[in-house]
This record gives sequence, C-alpha cells and structure tokens, in this order.
Amino acid sequence: MVENQIEYTSEINRLDKLKLFYIEVPVEIISQLNGKFEKGKLNHRVVITINNQLNWQGGIVALGDGIGYITLSTARMKQLSVHLNETVNVSLILDTSKYGFDVPEELEELLKQDIEGNRRFELLKPGMQRYIIYYIIQVKSSEKRLDRALLLINNLKLTIEGKEEFKTLLGK
Repeated sequence: MVENQIEYTSEINRLDKLKLFYIEVPVEIISQLNGKFEKGKLNHRVVITINNQLNWQGGIVALGDGIGYITLSTARMKQLSVHLNETVNVSLILDTSKYGFDVPEELEELLKQDIEGNRRFELLKPGMQRYIIYYIIQVKSSEKRLDRALLLINNLKLTIEGKEEFKTLLGK
C-alpha cells in the first residue's frame, strides 16, 4: 500500500435525479483524508483507483450527512466490467497536483509562449482551470488539442477579467 493511501469497499449506486452512477465515500474515509476523525470539508481532489485496475483524478462531491460520492462513468464501468449494486475495491490518495489533471503539452507550450493567456489562466478558479484542461485532453489528436487550447485561451483573453464563463470560453 502506498503511503497516505486509503482503501475501502463500496457498492456502485445510482443517483437518479442526476442520472449518474457513483461510489460512496463514507464519513470515516473523508475524515481520514482530512487528517482528523470528524466530519470535514468535502472539496477534496483525489486519485481514485478501482479494483486495482483503473485510476483517474477526480473530486469528492457532497451527498449529505457528511457522506461524499465519486462519479463513476458508464465508460469506466465498462472498462472495469462492473455493474450497478456490485461491490468494488476503492483506493484514494489525495491529489496534490497543481490542477487536478495532467496538463497536456499543447496547453503547457501555449501558456509558456502566451504571457497574457498564462496570466489569465492562472487567475481562474481551480474548477475553471480543470475545465479547460479536461476539455483539451478529451481529444486524442495533438493537432485538435492545440486547436482547443488556442480557442479556449484566446476566448479567455477576450472575456472581462473575473467574468469568465464556460460558454464564453467555448465561443458561444
């Protein structure tokens, strides 16, 4: 086991109102992430590993009563060959990376060259930074990742500082 790694089991559940599958993060696990055994803040970014097979960077969302959840996409469920109500082994490690995602090299290079784009990117809230990174890494082609990076950073520079919205970054 890796240092600071927390392991437990959870059943795959469905949150019908949001139409998503999730794994629960009990109060005790959240307390361990906080370093204290009490109800704590949920806004944790973590590296999640399921059944020692698949890992990704994600966040814990409040479910209620100090309990959290992590969304489990149908694509990930398919990769893991798991279904609703099955029990899975979960491993969590606090994500200490700067953005909560690996920055694609196309965006990294653009931000090195575009001083104003970099400044504006660094002023964004972490969730908006992650949105930009995630939107870029969704495409496989390096050319398309660069196109997306250019689109988002150029649109970011056109918005009023402090008034950035996802739709304006997409040019809508």
